[in-house]
Amino acid sequence: MSFTTRIKALAAASIAAATLFSMAACGTSDSADTSSSDSSSKSSSTQGFDTSSIKKDDELAALLPDSVKSDGVLKVGTDTSYAPAEFLAEDGKTPVGFDVDLTKALAAEFGLKPETVTATFDSIIPSVGSKYDIGISSFTVTKERLEAVDFVTYLKAGSTFVVKKGNPSKIDSSDLCGKKVAVQTGTTQEEEINKANDACKAAGKSSIDIQSSKLQTDVTTAVASGKADIFYADTPVAGYAIKQTGDTLEALGEDVGVTPEAVAIKKGDTKTAEAVQKAVQKLMDDGTYKKILDTWGVSSGAIDKAEINPAVES
Repeated sequence: MSFTTRIKALAAASIAAATLFSMAACGTSDSADTSSSDSSSKSSSTQGFDTSSIKKDDELAALLPDSVKSDGVLKVGTDTSYAPAEFLAEDGKTPVGFDVDLTKALAAEFGLKPETVTATFDSIIPSVGSKYDIGISSFTVTKERLEAVDFVTYLKAGSTFVVKKGNPSKIDSSDLCGKKVAVQTGTTQEEEINKANDACKAAGKSSIDIQSSKLQTDVTTAVASGKADIFYADTPVAGYAIKQTGDTLEALGEDVGVTPEAVAIKKGDTKTAEAVQKAVQKLMDDGTYKKILDTWGVSSGAIDKAEINPAVES
């Protein structure tokens, strides 16, 4: 979720906003292309992966500090408006998605009861270690976020632009000056658009009308209803939105900026970080992790090594 060197250089040089988006970063896995009926059926499911067969691993459980496991619950902060990673099922109450399934799998390994708590995206990281044991909500690793929390990687991710089907407004994602752009509050995409807007102003062009919403569902609706010209979001989120709105929306251009996504852990809580890293790695090694991603049609975002605080460019 950090800005690349190229983006920084472009902004500093006040070059037109166009090129800023060639290096965007937030979340990706499978393409937002809607041509695959198999992918569509998987990512449209709300049943998720059955984690009931996952047994407690006593060695992993022993690694967790009492501050996490004493109440028998793994409490996880999640923004449940970000399908297919984390969202609410048809009943409007039950959290589902591949991040939710990961939460359940981790809790099972630790012998804890999973509790996914709905929160706005930008409020989760400040509350990790106090209100929540961990945060799992499509967090891309950035240097700025690494100053606030520790991370354990579990996915690779990028970003996608989405417009109305057929792009009736003839939007060019390489030049969004003067356009209405919808983004979710607190995301890297919002940061990218703000940076692009600065470049527009410096180049003497019209400002971008940035429409920032707490919920991704409102971001999607803004474009579908014509309130905004284009939205920018994690690739799996964009792909899911396109599928769920039928012929209303389509991806614009190719996916950009693949970076790691990770579980957020209280800064300096090395015991929890080690426990989560080993637990995620076990899920990767025994095939459970891949099955979870397959269930939601996002397996191209799979990685084979869970890392604590990976090096990132920005």
